[in-house]
Amino acid sequence: MPTLETLLTPETIIPIATFLAFMLGGWGVLSLVATRPTRAEDRLKRMLDRPQMEIERARAARERQRIQDRVAEAARKLSGPMQPKDEAELGKLRVSLLNAGIRHPQAVQIFLGMKVLGLLLGIAVAIPPVWSHFGFTQNGMLAVMAAGGLGFYIPGVIVGHWRRKQQQAIFLSLPDALDLMVVCVEAGLGFDAAMRRVTSELAESCPEVCNELNIVNFQIQMGRPRREALRDLGIRTGVEDVRALAAVIIQAEKFGSPIGSALRVQSDAMRTRRRQLAEEKAAQTAVKIMLPLILFIFPGVFVVLVGPAAINIKDTLLGM
Repeated sequence: MPTLETLLTPETIIPIATFLAFMLGGWGVLSLVATRPTRAEDRLKRMLDRPQMEIERARAARERQRIQDRVAEAARKLSGPMQPKDEAELGKLRVSLLNAGIRHPQAVQIFLGMKVLGLLLGIAVAIPPVWSHFGFTQNGMLAVMAAGGLGFYIPGVIVGHWRRKQQQAIFLSLPDALDLMVVCVEAGLGFDAAMRRVTSELAESCPEVCNELNIVNFQIQMGRPRREALRDLGIRTGVEDVRALAAVIIQAEKFGSPIGSALRVQSDAMRTRRRQLAEEKAAQTAVKIMLPLILFIFPGVFVVLVGPAAINIKDTLLGM
């Protein structure tokens, strides 16, 4: 009579275990498929949950607007002493914020308030360590003032970084948008319809350009002349190529020349400039790589090459 030890051998256990694993796996897959709602059930569930989602979205929007209003009011109070005295300085600051993609109606007040807040935070953070190390001395006062100045200029540095990033994104993606616009115009669409088509097709790959073109479309639909909307586009982005594009379109519209040909020439010029900029940066690589090469690679190579010879010379001199 066979015993339990003779039955429980690898030859008998492996097939049984494989069968059980496949059976449990198939059972799990069938359970997931059976419990997953169908497309119609999922659509019906979304339709039933849509009112609740809209209510929650509206509540979140009101809460966000309330927080923004409080922040704007606090920033307005903080930035009161720093408000620009003339319209030229105010317009320059507003254009700088628009170039960074900041379009809030009270962006100037919020920006100035953040600078004042950074000044106060820098002073508050610097006082305890400076007081414990220097005391109430001239060096301590200079250190506190330096920390306050650093906090005061940090918002400007951040806005400048956002502006450069925004302008670079527009500069790099504008030729692709122009190529698609040329195709749409030559296919028979009007300039406004071509801009709408470009914004719908490139919303994910070129969001910065599409946002600016959406603003232009909205201004034209509201009755603003196309010439003014395009001129504002060049000022709002701060990119020289966009200003040149606006001038070309205005000139083509004024003299009745084909817009498609003007857009094609402008796209080729922008693409050539982008290639030249890439070649210029590639040519600068050899110069920029010298510093890390000297600081981090040459010392290791020097130790590997000269180290054994230096050890032999030391042993020879000590053995004499």
